[in-house]
Amino acid sequence: MPLHPIDQPVIAEGQPMRFVRMTVSAGFPSPAADDLEDEIDPIAWVVRRPASTFWWRVEGDCLWDVGIRDGDLIAVDRDGKRRLGRAVLAVIDGEVTAKILRRRNDRYYLAPANSAEDFPDVELTPDSEIWGVLAGVVRRYELE
Repeated sequence: MPLHPIDQPVIAEGQPMRFVRMTVSAGFPSPAADDLEDEIDPIAWVVRRPASTFWWRVEGDCLWDVGIRDGDLIAVDRDGKRRLGRAVLAVIDGEVTAKILRRRNDRYYLAPANSAEDFPDVELTPDSEIWGVLAGVVRRYELE
């Protein structure tokens, strides 16, 4: 899965967004309510440590099962805790990739999260670098 750094910062025009306090049903519809929280800045909600967070554009679908799609923007926190089961961004043989950090037989590797495709696991070597931990994902849908 090739990734591309984003040269321009992601900013919501410096404006916080109105935030609805109640959750939305993705199944059976529920009645509308006027429960508005104050405001939320969605980028600040994803980016908890701005000094150590960088944005990358995803190319490919190896993280489909964890909700990350081709073209999404991912926030990667360099200071995030590298724990098993987390999505990480790594540099392997000079290539940047995003996958799930796993361990098998006392060896660490990066695993895809796409049950519909046959992406290979990537074993970490002493030269591999876990660059950061995925802090969030942003996706934009067509409106027209």
